[in-house]
Amino acid sequence: MLRSLRNLNRLFTIARVLARHDALDAVELPLAQLAAKALRFGRAASRQPGRPGQRLAAALVELGPTFIKLGQALSTRADLLGDEMAADLSELQDRLPPFPAIEARRIIEEDLDAPIEDLFQSFDDTAVAAASIAQVHRAVTRDGEQVAVKVLRPGVEGAFKRDIDLLRWLAEWAELTQPKLRRLRLVESVDTFEDSIHFEMDLRFEAAAAAEMAENFVGDESFRVPAIDWTRTARRVLTLEWVDGIPVDETQAMVEAGLSLDDILKKAAEAFFNMVFRDGFFHADMHPGNLFVDRNGNLVAVDFGIMGRVDLTTRRHLGQMLIGFLSGDYRRAAEVHFEAGWVPADKNVDTFTQACRSIAEPIMGKPLHEISIAKLLGQLFKITEQFAMQTQPQLLMLQKSMLVAEGVGRTLDSGVNMWELARPLIENWMIDNLGPQARVKETVGNAISTLERLPRMLAETERAYSTLMSGGIKLHPETVAAMRGEGGRRRLPNWVPWVLTAVLAALLLWK
Repeated sequence: MLRSLRNLNRLFTIARVLARHDALDAVELPLAQLAAKALRFGRAASRQPGRPGQRLAAALVELGPTFIKLGQALSTRADLLGDEMAADLSELQDRLPPFPAIEARRIIEEDLDAPIEDLFQSFDDTAVAAASIAQVHRAVTRDGEQVAVKVLRPGVEGAFKRDIDLLRWLAEWAELTQPKLRRLRLVESVDTFEDSIHFEMDLRFEAAAAAEMAENFVGDESFRVPAIDWTRTARRVLTLEWVDGIPVDETQAMVEAGLSLDDILKKAAEAFFNMVFRDGFFHADMHPGNLFVDRNGNLVAVDFGIMGRVDLTTRRHLGQMLIGFLSGDYRRAAEVHFEAGWVPADKNVDTFTQACRSIAEPIMGKPLHEISIAKLLGQLFKITEQFAMQTQPQLLMLQKSMLVAEGVGRTLDSGVNMWELARPLIENWMIDNLGPQARVKETVGNAISTLERLPRMLAETERAYSTLMSGGIKLHPETVAAMRGEGGRRRLPNWVPWVLTAVLAALLLWK
């Protein structure tokens, strides 16, 4: 009851903000609409400028860090919000006024357990960037290294905890009262959102993500990750190498620096492909503000708070699906959805094939440089309700990341398709992971894995046999009496316990 009252109070606050920004037509939460309309009752209607998505974005910024992040997450759900509103939310800028430098210094000293003067030769009190979760200061270490120091915003953890509870409460009520919404897995989506925010609010996780991506690109000079200063990194503080570079959308500056835009585009295409298909671990927020070009024309990424993972099975399904679309084999593209379990088996594959064709033909019929794989996936997600296709959070994040990557590619050269540049990599990956050799390799790998598990299975069998022989398995008294031939019943043959043991062993080995 207390939880409901607390969340209703917060909901009224949200409703007031939505009403003030005239964003009600962008929200389909009945309770929020009802509350906001009641609060506006009797007041003259004031129409705010901008499209519904732009007005909603402005309201989310006023509501604070959780809702800024929520808006960015919702920008991947064109299937729910429509293309226009999703596009408006994708431009939501995660920028807030900086908090006082004295607070930043206090947090650094508390988490690193040392005076700021012992940690840095100099520390710039003016933040170079301030977002909803953290802000960044420039500093110089005692060794003379220039670094960027990211500091968690004070009080942000409590604010997120409160608002996440509200979102889960709303999701629970929506699934309880609207059964048709259950396929969207709203509660699970809130849990996923909470997990991503939890990782963002522990800067050690961000440091670990950066280190993992750096390892994935060892030996590849075309894409680089700033070095982490682990001695000056803690839960609320992240220190890493300072990056001097040109933002990837400042093409004129790159041309003036003598850099080739075509080379940079090729490197961006290859880097994104390697992240997704080779590694299954990708930067999920690689907008121009997080991607720089150094003086050698190589890419440097920053801000690893939002990362995505795609397991090998999903990558293979995704690859087969893309091959189906790109080759015009829509039947195969449809079948992959059923094989992956994304579309229920009771749906008609022929009808789904027809739907795939209706989505792909208008897109694939365009000139090569205008083809957007991200938009193709976005259109595909729009038909999910008709075919009861369950939401795939990892694919939604990937689709949004592909859209951002394509935007970067068109900024560098609007006449080139970045996927065509990465085509040799794609073809080689398909051969290595989907061809006959890959299937043989997988079969051999599974056999080796089974052999590696064999000692453990034998040990489990031996323990089960010992337990059985020592009387560790409890039998009903009548069963024991029957086995002993008591009570006038026929005694079971001596070989029965051995057969039972053999069956148990076979079951264990079968697993």
